[in-house]
Amino acid sequence: MSVLLFGVSHRSAPVEVLERLAVSDHDRPKLIDELLSSRAISEAMLVSTCNRVEIYAVVDAFHPALEAVGTVLGDHSGMTVNEMTRHAYVRYSEAAVEHLFTVAAGLDSLVVGEQQILGQIRNAYLSADANDSAGRVLHELAQQALRVGKRVHTETGIDRAGASVVSVALHRAKSLLTDPATGAHRLRRAVVVGAGAMGGLATAQLAREGVTEMVVVNRTVDKAAHLAGNIAANHGIDVRGVGLDDLPAAMATADVVVTCTGAIGAVVGVGSVHSALASRARAGSGLNGRSQGGNAAAPLVICDLGLPRNVDPAAARLPGVHIVDIEGLRGDSETQAAEDDTLAARSIVAAELADYLTHQRQAEVTPTVAALRQRAADVVEAEILRLETRLPDLEGAQRDEVAKTVRRVVDKLLHAPTVRVKQLASTPNGDHYAEALRELFELKPGAAEAVSAPDHLGGLPAGDAAGELGDR
Repeated sequence: MSVLLFGVSHRSAPVEVLERLAVSDHDRPKLIDELLSSRAISEAMLVSTCNRVEIYAVVDAFHPALEAVGTVLGDHSGMTVNEMTRHAYVRYSEAAVEHLFTVAAGLDSLVVGEQQILGQIRNAYLSADANDSAGRVLHELAQQALRVGKRVHTETGIDRAGASVVSVALHRAKSLLTDPATGAHRLRRAVVVGAGAMGGLATAQLAREGVTEMVVVNRTVDKAAHLAGNIAANHGIDVRGVGLDDLPAAMATADVVVTCTGAIGAVVGVGSVHSALASRARAGSGLNGRSQGGNAAAPLVICDLGLPRNVDPAAARLPGVHIVDIEGLRGDSETQAAEDDTLAARSIVAAELADYLTHQRQAEVTPTVAALRQRAADVVEAEILRLETRLPDLEGAQRDEVAKTVRRVVDKLLHAPTVRVKQLASTPNGDHYAEALRELFELKPGAAEAVSAPDHLGGLPAGDAAGELGDR
């Protein structure tokens, strides 16, 4: 069994393609079930973030599994296989593992070193586990990937600036709101659309940037109010939660709007933005033509961090509106980490990859070694029984000594080859040695697999639920 990766990301595809392939939390179990309906796929995990969609599948045949993944994603996105493959990357076996470790380390993120990807990988695994689509292979792979990410963030300074997509977008917004004459920026009032994990990150970042008034907008008002209450309590600023119907009114007095929902389709339409601009104009002119403290003269900056995009791109054509999105952040100098930290992180990934592959290769040969020892034990027991039949008058003590002697001989004969085959298993093409043992001793693959079959593939071993894969 090997790991197959099929993915698209900000490095390989434009936003238009990413948003067509994006998978919501609601749709994720459905796609996983469709993947598992293929005989070529035994385990599956789907990672979907604002800048990547990746499927990790445990497969027994490359081409049938790749075809199944292409069919499922094609049906979901409405794209043909040719359309997808122009922007996709495929990794197999060791290369798939290396890619996941690189992603977990933050090295493949839009903002190099950001930590949010760890929570997203954890959630992808927990979703797969809850859907009974993560077995032993994906469990071990996800655990190791999370350890790699944590080690990189602990041992390097790759995230010392605390940068994230949110912080980089807000820095861009602040530059757009800065008065070139005085150098002062106007970032006092903000609106955050979305009360999920990204919304929580956005509200906290805005509070750190010095925002004094904030409105959290969400389809479910209770969630908006809950997040607003937390931010108000932790940062001591004026925050309230409202529903989507109140979005235009909230935008009318905002300096910046941050959208970060997983909704399919635009949450912020041109009409909503136009209505907000009209309210700003009325507030700015007043009845006597003098300014009443509104934002009519200031631009409205919208940071669209959703995938699919939350804001109708046509809104950017409205006067005074600037949209900062994922596409526009590519190549920003703030998204890059220091070269020394990046090299250190890559070194950790390489070392962890080598350790993981060594462990996996040794684990793969263990069933063969166990089956060989079981075959030897069966032969010994058969011969001892045969001896008792031929020599029924043999005393018990003598019979026991003969049995011990035979077992010692067999153990000594098997010791060197079984130890050596485990050592060789960790080398490239090490699986060939186990295959040779199975062939030489006529070991049935089913017998070897039965020896190492886990009692429970779907759940977490004791202690893991509160460890690497605990709630974030």
